[in-house]
Amino acid sequence: MKILHLDTNHELLINQLNDSGFTNHEDYTSSKSEIEDKVSEYDGIVIRSRFTIDQQFLDEATNLKFIGRVGAGLENIDCDYAESKGITLFNAPEGNRNAVGEHSLAMLLSLFNKLNKADSEVRQGKWLREANRGVELDNKTVGLIGYGNMGKAFAKKLRGFDVEVLCYDIKESVGDENCKQVTLKELQQKADVLSLHTPQTELTIAMVNSDFINAFKKPFWLINTARGKSVVTQDLVSALQSGKVLGAGLDVLEYEKASFENLFTQDMPDAFKYLIEADNVLLSPHVAGWTIESKEKLAQTIVDKIKAFVIAKI
Repeated sequence: MKILHLDTNHELLINQLNDSGFTNHEDYTSSKSEIEDKVSEYDGIVIRSRFTIDQQFLDEATNLKFIGRVGAGLENIDCDYAESKGITLFNAPEGNRNAVGEHSLAMLLSLFNKLNKADSEVRQGKWLREANRGVELDNKTVGLIGYGNMGKAFAKKLRGFDVEVLCYDIKESVGDENCKQVTLKELQQKADVLSLHTPQTELTIAMVNSDFINAFKKPFWLINTARGKSVVTQDLVSALQSGKVLGAGLDVLEYEKASFENLFTQDMPDAFKYLIEADNVLLSPHVAGWTIESKEKLAQTIVDKIKAFVIAKI
């Protein structure tokens, strides 16, 4: 089988596929149209988020048998159309779920203890102890929306704290020993913290808007390590200003380009200007699942799935 690699990944991915008898070609610079001109030569492609795999691309990929996405989500691929053409899709949420769980916890504890604010002030020669008095996580209720690989990883990290962990998911019976599954209404009644662990779908785009936020009984903290378009930034800013949202840890932003490699598709919005100035907002550049270890695990997961796919076809 011939595989075209469209993004750089951990070296083990190509090395192990070479060792298993696959022919691997790399093209990290050609335009999408240039890739479309030659994609019919390949049985498989491996991609992160370089560009969208749409119907036009798939129509050119006449011999394609699989697409491996070295990441958790598949929103940059027209999944329904790919599957209608008999193309198998692989992603790798197992590879970076631990990293996302750790990053979510790090953001939450940093916000509770005002670490970004305190660090900045000390560097400016300010020693403001009372102004940086923190909040403890124990005895809080943490609500998770989405309880797949990422949500489960975060819930596991919370086991060392005296907290109640609740989850809401469109799938039934996903709760486990680390998390109780509840209705969205119950989660909004009880949560002190909301953490998002959902894919980008029609249901989740703009999910966290003013109506959603105001349905929470208590002011709450928001953590988003999922997808930026799930949160309406202007509505979040309004909630931060009113105190309905006590603070936010955002690894992803509404304004990210689809490739996730760059931030703005336009000039800096006023809502983002507020976020970068706010003491109770912590930002990171879509790196929750982006660790040294996860880079290797993501690659290994895709290798294993490709090899299993080929064995099943023999």
